[in-house]
Formats: sequence, structure tokens, C-alpha cells
Amino acid sequence: MKHVLAAAAFLFAPACLASHESELVAIDPAAPVAAQESVAPAQEPIALARLGHGKPVCGLGKEFHAGRRAELMQRGGEELLVFRGLTGPRENLAFRQDKNFWYLTGVESPDAALVLDGKTKQEILFLPEQNLGKEIWDGEIWDAADAWVKELTGIADVRPIEGLVPVLEELLGGRKSLGTNLAASIVLAGSYDAAGPFEKAQAGDALDGRVSRERALAKKLEEILSVSVFDVYPTLVEMRLVKTPEEVAAMRRAARAGSLAHIEAMRSTRPGIGEWELDGVMSFVQVREGAFGKAYEAIVGSGANACVLHYTANDRRMQAAEVVLIDYGPEVDHYTTDITRSWPTDGTFTPRAAELYDAVLASQLAGIAACKPGATIKDVSKACKDVFLARGLDKFMRHGPCHYIGLEVHDPGDTKKVFVPGMVFTVEPGLYDTEAHIG
Repeated sequence: MKHVLAAAAFLFAPACLASHESELVAIDPAAPVAAQESVAPAQEPIALARLGHGKPVCGLGKEFHAGRRAELMQRGGEELLVFRGLTGPRENLAFRQDKNFWYLTGVESPDAALVLDGKTKQEILFLPEQNLGKEIWDGEIWDAADAWVKELTGIADVRPIEGLVPVLEELLGGRKSLGTNLAASIVLAGSYDAAGPFEKAQAGDALDGRVSRERALAKKLEEILSVSVFDVYPTLVEMRLVKTPEEVAAMRRAARAGSLAHIEAMRSTRPGIGEWELDGVMSFVQVREGAFGKAYEAIVGSGANACVLHYTANDRRMQAAEVVLIDYGPEVDHYTTDITRSWPTDGTFTPRAAELYDAVLASQLAGIAACKPGATIKDVSKACKDVFLARGLDKFMRHGPCHYIGLEVHDPGDTKKVFVPGMVFTVEPGLYDTEAHIG
């Protein structure tokens, strides 16, 4: 079993979120490929968004999202806050809500807004007017006339979106500032470290110059309401850093779906198979097991491609006596997983591949052992690196082993923070021998 053990995992300090070895299966690369059966316990849903009743759901449950709103208002004092959800997609794809708006509301429908008044603790959800013609094409769209929205979300005050600005004018009550999220919106497969630079480059492009939707909102609010707008994003980041039990459960569901997909890929690997084929097999398993879609683009690198950290072409056929590295995970109920595994294409590691694999596994186990309340990412990183130093392999390191994970595969947060229970991060050391084409 050693050669199909974890080469990367993500952790809930101090307990591991990845599926335990006893919950998975041993893989014999020479055995015939058999259809994989779901191992989800019948009493537990594979995803809250996949309950199967065909009705709208409110994220992780109205209690969870109400708790996030209450926590934000407690941290924000008596400030007035406003948040806009995303509009419908411009592509022919399903709508996916902005992560931060969803975190506060659980609303997975376009053209919504939320107002929170820290002074009165008032919560108002704004939704579009009913459009039966559009619903003929798109199905159920949450609107202000839907009586079930109040019960589903736990927000008793639901109003048409057209009334947003007049309500803000009324609620300001002499206050001269208004809070909103000024960070770039994040949807399926997105993360702050990709979206932020994209928005910045676009704004700085001499032939473009468009600011983000969030920055445009702030400017309009300042113009229309004569207020100064402050950024609530840093507070949201602090809140998101420590996960609630509901969030941890969602990440376990994502980890389970991702683990089963990797097992199927191991079972399917053989010389001559295309990298894209394993991508396709894994994507199928992830969706079958409850995923909305991919948390990030699949990295299926065989041979020399295993040494390209974010390789996504996935267009090569695998050969015998090679290693394939797969870094791929799904998003389930808006929460992500990040799983990387390496294994031989023909079922047998070469001596050099086995040496590097064993070193990475030892490094990861040392990193996991360092994960405990009171430690830091720096401590975990050192524990991982010390293993490579002791084996004279540190020159093959190309990246650190840890980053936060949650709503985004690269979740934001201060990496110098001391660990407390509920913080979730990866422990994924790696070695890359470009001459031997092993990663």
C-alpha cells in the first residue's frame, strides 16, 4: 500500500481531514479495472446541494449563515454594511455565487444583495422581481415574491432589489460611512491570489482600465450617498480562517469525493493512457460524489510534465517506467480540497522514484506531526524541510508545503498566525528531479 499513500493532504489542526487509509482500498495496478461503487453512508448526503429533492437549498443551512452574519455585525460594531451578489453568468454555464456573499447568505441565485445594520441588528435580503418568462428557460430563480425564501434563509425581511438605494439612504441615519467587500469576487475554481492580480492588471491596462465590480460599487455608493466606503474584506478573512463544524464537514465531503477520484485514477493508470483521460475519469467521479465542479484545473503530469508545478495541458500519453503526478480536487458545497498524489504508470517504481517518494512521504508525516495548537505554518514547513535536508534532497524542493484552504483552494489569511482548532491548511511537501523526470 505504501506506493499509493498520500503525497499531500490538508489538515484540521490537529486532526487530518483526508480519508484514512482504512476507509479507502488497496490498489493492485495489475488487477483488471472494475467499476467503482460509491461508499457514501446511506444516512449521510454526499453534498447538501445534492440532497436529490430538486428544491432550493440555503448553503450549509440557515443557522450557519445566520451565525456568520451575527459574527460580522458583532465585529463591525454599529456600522451599516451592504453586499452585492453576482449577476447571471455571461457564459452558457450554471450560475455560481460569489464566495463571500454566499458565506453570509447561502443564496445561490443571481442579482441579490444583503444589508446588515450593526446598530439595530437588522438584516435585509434584496432579490429581483419575479420573472416567470425567464424561469421558463432557467428554472427556479430566487425572487422577492417567493414566500419560501424567508423560511429557507432565516432572513425575515426580503425586499425587491430596486429598493436597495432608498433603504440605504434611510438606514444611514446620519452615519457618514458604509462598509462593503472590496476584494475581487470569487466563484467556482477561483482564489484570491488569482482574481486579485487579474483585477489589478485589468485596472492598470492602458487600453482597458476597468476596475472591479466591487470597486465600482464603492464609487457609486460614495457618489449617490455622499459617504466614505470602507473595506469589510479583512474582517471576513479573519472569520473564514477558523472553520466552524459545518465548514469542516463540507471539507470532509470534498476530501472524500477527491479521494475516490484519485483512487479511480490509480486504478485506471497504465502505459499508453492519455493524461486527459485520467482528467476525465476523475472529473466524472468527483461530480458523481457531489461536486459542483473542480476546485482548480486538473494537473495530470506524466514524465517530464510531473515537474511542471501548474501544468494543465494534460495532452500527453503516458509511457512505461514513468511517474505520473496528479494534483486535482473538487469543490463540494462551496468548499474545496487540494490533493496531490504520485504513482508509477506501470505499477512499479524505479529505484530513484521510490527514493524520492519515500522521502516525500517521510517529510509529510513529519509535517503532520508538527500540526498542533500553538504551532505555526513556519514550524510545519521546517519539519518538512528538515527531512529533505537530512537526506540531501533539499535542492529538489520548489515550493513550500503549506497554504490555507477552505472556500478557496488557496484561502486568504495571515500565515504567521498561531494554530487554533478549526484552522485548515495543506501539508504537501514535494521534490522534483527534472533530469529523471520525477515529481
